[in-house]
Amino acid sequence: TGGEPLLRPNLWDLVKKIKSLGIEEIALTTNGLLLEEQAAALYGAGLDRVTVSLDTLDPPLFQKMSGTSVSIQKVLRGLKAAQEIGFLNIKVNAVIQRGVNENEILSLAHFARTEGLHLRFIEFMDVGSTNGWQMSHVVPSKDLVEKINEVFPIEPLEPNDIGEVAERWKYVDGSGEVGFISSVTQAFCQSCTRARLSAEGS
Repeated sequence: TGGEPLLRPNLWDLVKKIKSLGIEEIALTTNGLLLEEQAAALYGAGLDRVTVSLDTLDPPLFQKMSGTSVSIQKVLRGLKAAQEIGFLNIKVNAVIQRGVNENEILSLAHFARTEGLHLRFIEFMDVGSTNGWQMSHVVPSKDLVEKINEVFPIEPLEPNDIGEVAERWKYVDGSGEVGFISSVTQAFCQSCTRARLSAEGS
């Protein structure tokens, strides 16, 4: 996680070596731009889970938010490639910013329900001096729950694991689940059980 891990040469080989140490589960968070080309090698190396960051389905807004001229279709093809190669429980992370992409909430929910993806909404976090963070830009998870529930009724689920970061809800009609990571309004660092490997190897 951090930076874009798929830019690392021979990432599949690193995954294979980590897996050989006896690590039970390895997950990768990516912007998805190189996933189409690398999904098969990563799956073969033993990668267990893939999470793709996708904050909007609107092509111009996607390019603006991601700071790239690459088409959103490349990310969508990467998601499809990961599904077809055999990855299960693929997650899509969406960070909602007030006044930027809050109109995308329902379209992202509909997309994930239709495609069999696990959507997780993450509150806009202060990650240093690069993202212009202000509290006024945060859309609290409780607001997202209310908005989605109005159109796609949902009900809460019990956590799967100790230290699970997402609060999980299931769609009443049985079409999957959606998660909310309330990292600003309900900080959870004290219960985190994750080890994260940065792009620099830290």
